[in-house]
Parts: sequence; structure tokens; C-alpha cells
Amino acid sequence: MRPASIAVVALALGGCSGAVDDGPDLPVTRVIPPENASYAGVQTRLLEPDLVNFLVEMRGARAPADVDAYARCAAAQYALIRGFGFARHIRTNVEEEGGVWRGDAVYTVSPALPPGARNIDAEVVVATCQQDGIPTV
Repeated sequence: MRPASIAVVALALGGCSGAVDDGPDLPVTRVIPPENASYAGVQTRLLEPDLVNFLVEMRGARAPADVDAYARCAAAQYALIRGFGFARHIRTNVEEEGGVWRGDAVYTVSPALPPGARNIDAEVVVATCQQDGIPTV
């Protein structure tokens, strides 16, 4: 069986089941995790001083949006750990093979709101992840 490779685009997440837009400024796309989700960890790779690659793995995902949410939570916590308040989503690739879902996400981190439409407020996202039960770094 070949792994299904799916590029997750942040704009497409708004139409996913369980996604909620939390406001007009910096929307927080919420994906309520599946009941049987098992989060297997995050690997972080610094590509540039402000560019970070997150490799996440989980079981029990329903769709790529669940894996993308896990990567977003990791990116938000990482930004806070590094003393930054914001992150910008560059891309997330998701593969599933034998019930194991893997995400390969890239984010920029910055102290000020970066230009672009795919920004996240790290404090808000981490709080939402904690509320929803999705682990961070």
C-alpha cells in the first residue's frame, strides 16, 4: 500500500468537520481531536534562525486536519519557548501508512506579527491546544 500524500493548505481547513473560526483578527482554526488519538511526538529542526521544520506523528487521526492541528500546536509552543509571539504557516505535508499519520510542517517564527494571511498568535493557539487536549512541544 502506497502512502497517501496530501498537502494541507490552511485555507482549506476552514471547511473541515470540527473546524471553528474564533474571530476576525487572527483566526484560530480548531480541530477537536478524535477520542482515540495517540500523539507519538514532535521532532524540531531549525532550518534558519526564524524558519523551523516540525515532524509530527500520531495514530487515530480522522483526516489530515488532525495532523496539521498537532503540528500547529507544536509550532505555537516552540515560538513561545524561543521568545516569539507569532508564527506563520508555510506548508504542511501529511502522509498516512498503516494507521500511522505523519506531518512535515514548516513555520516561520517572529516577535512581531508577520505579513501574510496564515499567521498564528502563539499564546492563543497554545491555550486552545491545551483546552482541546492536543499536546504541544
